[in-house]
Amino acid sequence: MLEPSLDLPLHVQADPLGISHSSLQDQPMGPSARELAIKHEIDEIHTRWPFYGARRITVVLWLEAFPVSRPTVQRYMREMGIVGINPGSNASKSGPEHKVHAYSLRHVTAGYRNHVWGVDIA
Repeated sequence: MLEPSLDLPLHVQADPLGISHSSLQDQPMGPSARELAIKHEIDEIHTRWPFYGARRITVVLWLEAFPVSRPTVQRYMREMGIVGINPGSNASKSGPEHKVHAYSLRHVTAGYRNHVWGVDIA
């Protein structure tokens, strides 16, 4: 119904139809060819080395002649649902050789100054 022409602007054509002319101006653009090539390369790198994160993938992309920044690689990885495999934290796991000592001051209330002392020996 609406045609861009030099005779009547789009907002004049849209008013009688009750259509917002601002919705006619911007058409969504698909990803560029460069973006698709980079995403394809990120997918190949992740398939070869699934433990690589955004920093290492950025270095590999630079070596393969795709100069791109790390935040861009992070965004592409987030859009593609790619996450590097890492072992995670083991900070809360105790070793079998570490003895657990009983807390001997559990029912003691410090009643006066210098009643209870504590020392941390590393």
